[in-house]
Amino acid sequence: MSLGFSGEVTEFYHRFRRGYPPAAFDAIAEAFALGEDDVVLDLGCGTGQLTVPMAARVRAVVGMDPSPDMLARARRAAADAGVTTASWLLGGDTDVPALGALLSGLGAVTVGQALHWMDHGALFAAVKPLLRPGGGIAVVTNGSPLWLQDSTWSQALRGVLSGWFGQPLTATCGTDAASQGRYRAALTACGYTTEIRTVAYTGDLTADAIVGGVYSAMGEDQLPSAEERPAFENRIRTAIAPHAPFTEPVRVTILTGRA
Repeated sequence: MSLGFSGEVTEFYHRFRRGYPPAAFDAIAEAFALGEDDVVLDLGCGTGQLTVPMAARVRAVVGMDPSPDMLARARRAAADAGVTTASWLLGGDTDVPALGALLSGLGAVTVGQALHWMDHGALFAAVKPLLRPGGGIAVVTNGSPLWLQDSTWSQALRGVLSGWFGQPLTATCGTDAASQGRYRAALTACGYTTEIRTVAYTGDLTADAIVGGVYSAMGEDQLPSAEERPAFENRIRTAIAPHAPFTEPVRVTILTGRA
C-alpha cells in the first residue's frame, strides 16, 4: 500500500490532523478492559495521533504504517512526549498475517481513518488470531473531512477544491454511515461482538489550520507546486473568509469488535 503520504505531507499531517479527545481513549480502554499488562497495535498509525496517547494506558504500543517518513515523524512525536514504550513497524494491512510470530495476545488493534485504504474484511479476519480473549479491534473515525461538513465555510472550501481538481469531491474517507455499516457487518461476519461509542466536541479552526488540513489529506504528488501554492492558498482563504469564525463540530465514532 503506497499512498504517497511522505515527504512534505508528513509534517502537514503531524501539525494539522485532528488529535483525539481523552474520552475516545477512555472508550477504547473500556471496550477491551485494557490495562498495564496489555500491548496495543495501531495500524496505519500515521504520525502517531492515536499511538502516542494510547501509550499511557497500556504496557506498550506498536505503531505500524507503510510510510517510512510517517514512522520517522511518529517516533519523534513519541520522544517529544516522553513516551518510551512505543515501537514502530514498517508495513501495511496485508502484512498483518505475518505478525503472528512477533505479536500475540494483543489487547487491541486500533485503526483510524486509514481503514478506507485497506481491505477491511481481510484485515478483520487476520487480526483475530493476534488478540487475547476479550481483546478486539477498534475502528476510530475522527469526524468528517474538512470539505464535507455542514457549514458555510466547508461548502466554500469544497467549491474551491472541486474547481482546483476539476471534479466534485465526494469521498468520505470511510466516515459516512454506509461505510460504517459495512465495517460493522464485516466485523460481525468474522465473529466479533460489535458496539458503537461516540464522543462529540466542537473545535475552533484558523484559516492556516484549514489550509494545512487540506494539504495533510493530499498525496505528495497532489500537492500544488511551490509556484502554484500561493494562488491555491489565496483561493481558499478568500473563499472561506466571509464565513469566519470557523467552528467544527466533530463526532468521533469508535466502532469496536470484541473477540
